[in-house]
Amino acid sequence: MHFTVITPTHQRADLLPEAIASVRATTTAPLDIQWEHLLYETGSSDHTAQVLAEAAAQPGPAVRYWQHPQLQRPGWGRNELVAQAQPDTWVVPLDDDDIMLQRTLFHYADEIQRHPGRPWLVADFLRMDEERRYLPSEDYYAWQFESPRQMLQAIFRAENFIQGNVCYSRALFDEVGGYDAELPMAEDLDLYVRFLLAGHLPVVCPHISHLHRFHTHNVSIGVDADKHRADLQVIYAKYADQLQQLGVGEP
Repeated sequence: MHFTVITPTHQRADLLPEAIASVRATTTAPLDIQWEHLLYETGSSDHTAQVLAEAAAQPGPAVRYWQHPQLQRPGWGRNELVAQAQPDTWVVPLDDDDIMLQRTLFHYADEIQRHPGRPWLVADFLRMDEERRYLPSEDYYAWQFESPRQMLQAIFRAENFIQGNVCYSRALFDEVGGYDAELPMAEDLDLYVRFLLAGHLPVVCPHISHLHRFHTHNVSIGVDADKHRADLQVIYAKYADQLQQLGVGEP
């Protein structure tokens, strides 16, 4: 079984080394798992490029990276990275300021074996502050739904959301067309909505996938309830006909 961790990055020389180190620390015994970490740096003016070069030169699981001189949106970078992955891989997104837990890939692999034919999975995640201190009462728990329709209803009621706590097959990604590289925000949720519209309900995994860092330079800084609703409206408009046929109301 093969996994590809994908990380678009911009101006993260201070936090990126911890993200890379967390993937490198992965342990998968006794399962026979291979993995690589692919990164795409765009438009940085700090020494992010040096961080990537040093990481790629270290022995161990493959760290490969690419660069673009202009800043690109995360969806663009993720699409480019998945295009570099092998066709039968399982993709695990990781933001450049987050930390993946040591057994994340092991647990995903175990659940994939337990649920053959299911092309995507969601897990729980924890939140931490800038200094990696755990934030009590801020945990995210994946919800169990009975159907894609029920999950879509919860998403567009703003009752449920999904971030980087996912694992999906490259085949499913290709089936639905990848990330919308034009969306400035919520391009990941847009992709997962298309997974659901294609009829695929995720496997809910009983493990923690990663530590999500709250800090003053989060890409999502300033996203409140009104902004989230506006993002949902943009996504809903793209798939309004399909959603209305399922009985999923507007946000």
